[in-house]
Amino acid sequence: MRLDEFLTRVRDRGEFHGDDEAEQVATAVLWVIASRIPPQDAAGLARELPAPLDDALRMERGRPETFGRAEFLRRVAQQTGARPRTAEWDAGAVLSTLAEAVPREHVDRLLARLSADCADLFGGPAPTGERTERRPEKGHRDRGDTHDGP
Repeated sequence: MRLDEFLTRVRDRGEFHGDDEAEQVATAVLWVIASRIPPQDAAGLARELPAPLDDALRMERGRPETFGRAEFLRRVAQQTGARPRTAEWDAGAVLSTLAEAVPREHVDRLLARLSADCADLFGGPAPTGERTERRPEKGHRDRGDTHDGP
């Protein structure tokens, strides 16, 4: 998938104001993913993505960290300056697009590495007992200007 296609899908799903915001959020989500999976998996996934999105996966961070959905979303929120609920929406916009953009074996490998309660972020069914909610109101995005990482 070309960069413009990827960003258009993320922008539309995430209800972002433009491609710049979609790219910032996509880079942040991929950066968090790269800290959670082995470097060889990150490199394989990076090969399937257009530049400059692939760079977020190529940053060497050593051994993969182990953390669940809550910490994943906290890190996305930290990277984007968003509230946790907005970070969940943002991650879903990026990861569901990623699931369409790369071969299924990469998605399956990624799903196997993440906690099971992250599957719905890829566009799959929500975990049992969880409710699917609508995106937070646009006026409540609460993005700051400072963050660590990309």
